[in-house]
Amino acid sequence: MAQDKLVSWLNGTLQDWRDHRDTNYLPDWKEYERLWRGEWAAEDRLRDSERSRITSPALQQAIENHTAEIEEAVFGQGNHLFDIEDDMMDQDKGDIEYMKGYMKECFKKNKVRKAVGDVVLLASIYGTGIGEIVIKKTKELVPATQPLPDVGAVAVGVEEKEKVNVTLKPVSPQNFLIDPTATSIEDAMGVAIEEFVSAHKVAENIANGVYFNVDINDDAAPDKDLEASWIDTEYNDDKVKIVRYYGLVPEKLLDAPEGDNVEDLFETEEVSDLMEEYGNLVEAIVVIGNDSKLLKAERSPYMMKDRPILAYQDDTVPNRFWGRGIAEKGYNMQKAIDAQLRSHLDSLALTTVPMMGMDATRLPRGSKFEVKPGKSVLTNGNPAEILMPFKFGATDGGNIQTAQAFENMLLQATGTLDTASMQTVPTGGELSITLSGILKRNKRTLVNFQDQFLIPFIEKAAWRFMQFDPEHFPVKDWKFVPSSTLGMLAREVEQMQYINLMKTLGPTSPVLPVLLRGVVETSSLGNRQQLLQMLDQMNQPNPQEEQIKAQVMQLQMQKAQVDIAKTASEVEMNKAEATKDLAEASIKPEEVRAKILQAISTNLPNEDDKIQAEFDRRAKIAELMLKEADMDQNREIVELQMQKNMKNLTK
Repeated sequence: MAQDKLVSWLNGTLQDWRDHRDTNYLPDWKEYERLWRGEWAAEDRLRDSERSRITSPALQQAIENHTAEIEEAVFGQGNHLFDIEDDMMDQDKGDIEYMKGYMKECFKKNKVRKAVGDVVLLASIYGTGIGEIVIKKTKELVPATQPLPDVGAVAVGVEEKEKVNVTLKPVSPQNFLIDPTATSIEDAMGVAIEEFVSAHKVAENIANGVYFNVDINDDAAPDKDLEASWIDTEYNDDKVKIVRYYGLVPEKLLDAPEGDNVEDLFETEEVSDLMEEYGNLVEAIVVIGNDSKLLKAERSPYMMKDRPILAYQDDTVPNRFWGRGIAEKGYNMQKAIDAQLRSHLDSLALTTVPMMGMDATRLPRGSKFEVKPGKSVLTNGNPAEILMPFKFGATDGGNIQTAQAFENMLLQATGTLDTASMQTVPTGGELSITLSGILKRNKRTLVNFQDQFLIPFIEKAAWRFMQFDPEHFPVKDWKFVPSSTLGMLAREVEQMQYINLMKTLGPTSPVLPVLLRGVVETSSLGNRQQLLQMLDQMNQPNPQEEQIKAQVMQLQMQKAQVDIAKTASEVEMNKAEATKDLAEASIKPEEVRAKILQAISTNLPNEDDKIQAEFDRRAKIAELMLKEADMDQNREIVELQMQKNMKNLTK
């Protein structure tokens, strides 16, 4: 029958994929899981004589620190996971806000944040984070009122509404199968999720018509590869093994009518074996129960023909689907730490517990030798000759120091930082340099998460809303943008830089409000938005203050103009005084000459011979005085000119 042929074909294909996964990856994944939980297993022994079962928490801490950093970066702004880009020509911006609010409300109600956190944790452990998009149509009861016209009253009760929910389901790599040659979900021939499901869920889907009405047992065979690695005894009752396959299947097997002979469907003209098996494949969803019963087989019902599976690599391994996680990076150092600690504890067992050497022939017959406080030991002779305490050397305390050195190597390999080592790290700029490598490595993971998981998830969820809930979500080509922020460690470093800059500025610096806003924006305060609004209000101009500032500025300008006019008048006055002084200085020699001539010609003696002699003497004296006056006049003129030049230079 066609259904049996489809089940057989799919089981054969998935078994090849399962064998490849189990051979190359599954043993390592199970050990990573045990190390993360701190569980001991016999196969994890490092030497045959090892007795201690201690497991160091170093790798656990590295995984949890890395997961916390990525989660903080993704959910640093609460549930604000994404933004929607609007068309520049769109005048109505309300539709964007409505779509964002509608999707975020649905995500919050269906606990998408927790599911994303679980995917990030799985990626940190196994190296690849995988999630499945699930659509559920549920009936919700909401409070409502209904008028009663006959009695003029209102009935209070509940109203039933059908709701389309889009949820995210984390998938462990141990439960995931993919084409070994694929490097992504889209490139693979198909992917499958296998898990144990409660029997009542399968019965509910059969009753709702989701699954075919087939006779299926509720006692699935146990499979330790699908269960947690630390569980010793599985619960094998009331459960069904379900395999959900999303991918390509032969079209003739999928669409064959019931009762047709499958062999007749493949009787076509001669083609190559490759084209015979893979030449006519269609995208489909197939569900198989207990590896034998076909529960569902249909073409892909999604309008975009996409697969509802998402995956991203915690650390990229080029041209491979499976990534590299924190557990793989720190595996070698974790084993070295465990070896040092276990050897130290095994040594303590030999050096701290008292051991005795005894002469068995001189002990009482049937006696049981024990060492405890207050116990009497019976011997047949001198106890000093029969009993001798001894120990095997001393425990080397260097084992603990070596383990600490290995732990530092583990933190270096994983790119994480513990709280204890933060106390020894320098502060200020040196701290930023120390943490820059860690922040860059986390940023690489964040970019992988955004590009390969977050944005594809938002887009696929939007397509589901458009197709199955068009009443609330209109069909449109939306553009989604991730809104991930800095991680907690990066926030602390950035805040430290802001604070150091603020210390160098005064309280009146115009840059100070900008830096203060940066500190608040990068904080994790619960009232952060309220503080930002208050800062915005403080920075907004006050009309009254602006008016007062304008008046003060106008008065200052008027005062400046008056000062300039006063200075100009003083300059003109100085120029006039200088001109006056020059004029007076030029006239002064003439006055001197006149006075001298007058002095020469007056008060002369009465005798003629004496008049000429006195006149000549006075003329010589006058000539000397004129020369001296000319020299004084020239000196004054030079001084006035120099003063004038100095005034001009000072202006």
